[in-house]
Amino acid sequence: MSVSKIVTIIKSITAREIFARHKEVKRFLWGGNLWTSGFYANTVSEYANAEGIKQYIANQGAYKKNLEQQLDFDF
Repeated sequence: MSVSKIVTIIKSITAREIFARHKEVKRFLWGGNLWTSGFYANTVSEYANAEGIKQYIANQGAYKKNLEQQLDFDF
């Protein structure tokens, strides 16, 4: 089974379970989607070490924060 198929299955099952247990969550999501369409997968090697993975996780959402800061102005 391909990595993308596994990720699709995991995203589908977790979203379904969260929405079933916490119906209110869907109201807060843009378009009602729990997950984005993308994902990150890599093998562990000299280019994908523990520190690199930590940095990737720590930077999740950074582009959104930067965009919000750029658009943050008073009316």
